[in-house]
Amino acid sequence: VQLQASGGGLVQAGGSLRLSCEASGSRLGWSEMGWYRQTPGKERELVASIIPSGGKTNYGDSAKGRFAISVDDAGDTVYLQMNSLTVEDTAVYLCNVKNVFLNFWGQGTQVTVSS
Repeated sequence: VQLQASGGGLVQAGGSLRLSCEASGSRLGWSEMGWYRQTPGKERELVASIIPSGGKTNYGDSAKGRFAISVDDAGDTVYLQMNSLTVEDTAVYLCNVKNVFLNFWGQGTQVTVSS
């Protein structure tokens, strides 16, 4: 399984970023795809997840109303549109994909929000 994440970077507070994560290596596809984030000294937290078949989404409290998760028609690439970013959103964002056999984490992409 390979996860190719992109879209992180440095942005000013109030700005936007779009993360993407392309997953490959499973003929079964993915039952759930999501983004988590982690900062030093804190537990990894859910940002948002989506079930590709049907599109049901779940958001962490910090993401509600500001972020939007989506998936492409093939169910291979998951996106995270992040708006109204604050310095508290600074973290490493990790892509996660699951199916009945696999629970796989990407290496993460750094998002830094400056004040």
